Amino acid sequence: VQLQASGGGSVQTGGSLRLSCTASGFNLEDYAISWFRQAPGKEREGVSCIGSRDDRTRYADSVKGRFTISRDVAENTVYLQMDSLKPEDTAIYSCAADLHTAACTLVPHLPYDYWGQGTQVTVSS
Repeated sequence: VQLQASGGGSVQTGGSLRLSCTASGFNLEDYAISWFRQAPGKEREGVSCIGSRDDRTRYADSVKGRFTISRDVAENTVYLQMDSLKPEDTAIYSCAADLHTAACTLVPHLPYDYWGQGTQVTVSS
């Protein structure tokens, strides 16, 4: 049973990346999925999330209009499309899965069922 985050990389300001959060050993469709990021010297913060039943989404104000979260049931994956990237988006991004709630949350310090390892996103000016 594993949750894996991938897709990070280095881009210039204005570039795009697509992060993937893929589950193995369990059905990701049953879970609310949240993306978090943590920059050096800063607290972990919620970026975006998607609910487990109605796929309702939430976004941090800092990424609204630039990031899009989506779920691909066939691939057992949740994607985070990141466009118009800025240097302040530089961080380690990780995903978390919560079976116990249909509505997702951007609160990082909760007992999520699974965490994926981080993937580094670096945006240069």
